[in-house]
Amino acid sequence: MSAERPSLAELLDIEVTIDVVDIGANPIASDGRPPYQDLLESGRARLVGFEPNKDALAELQARKSAHETYLPYAVYDGTEQNLKICKAPGMTSLLEPNPTVLNCFHGFDEWAQIIGRETIPTVRLDDVDEIGNLDFLKIDIQGAELEVFRNGTDKLANCLVIQSEVEFMPMYENQPLFSDVDQFLRKQGFMLHRFVEQISRVVKPLTVDNNPYAGLSQLVWSDAIFIRDITRLDVLTPAQLLKIALILHDAYRSYDVVLRALLTRDAMLGTRLGEAYLRKLERH
Repeated sequence: MSAERPSLAELLDIEVTIDVVDIGANPIASDGRPPYQDLLESGRARLVGFEPNKDALAELQARKSAHETYLPYAVYDGTEQNLKICKAPGMTSLLEPNPTVLNCFHGFDEWAQIIGRETIPTVRLDDVDEIGNLDFLKIDIQGAELEVFRNGTDKLANCLVIQSEVEFMPMYENQPLFSDVDQFLRKQGFMLHRFVEQISRVVKPLTVDNNPYAGLSQLVWSDAIFIRDITRLDVLTPAQLLKIALILHDAYRSYDVVLRALLTRDAMLGTRLGEAYLRKLERH
């Protein structure tokens, strides 16, 4: 962490380790640093990542630290699936691209061209023995996220924070949208915290600076952060409250929810971490 934004672990002099799972860890298709990177680099996280793409997996294996494990599994529903390999690697998906929607925007008709199909095995999240505990889930698998959640409710039972790509238009055929994901996760005890990296695109035929990546008015997709319901934090254990506080402070700067989690823990244990945190915030 930077000097301007020290880790919660440093602020409160606590020892906490977060168990992170990344489904779709492909660094080739990634748009930036994963939200858990600071936790990983500081030794405060253990990561299990999934990446079935052989080239991407090799890159991950070559640069991994002792705290990282990468597995070649495609996480979905445990059945064989047909992978649609698209011209743009970031659009490769288990789902079929939806030209009715994609043709409304510049570039997607080319990027979504299917250049190959491959039958691959998939695993259910609940069946992955390498995951002993799950605190923080990051998932981006091009429209297949909801099926992973449906087949991972046992692992999600102890999860505290989820960062998932969600779509507001069906870029793939029969793709679940944000509202579907939101409703399912609410039934699992989560609530929407906020959106990050909201992506819009210019609707044809208008162009902006001849840039197919330009955004304007139409929101297409985003990453959504889901957290445990802040009205029911008292159902979490003291250890979980410390973990959710660490994740939300270090990864998202959600200082208000962090304070609420710490105060909830203080009420359970008779400690004063919340008061100490508030003083530290005022200094930084």
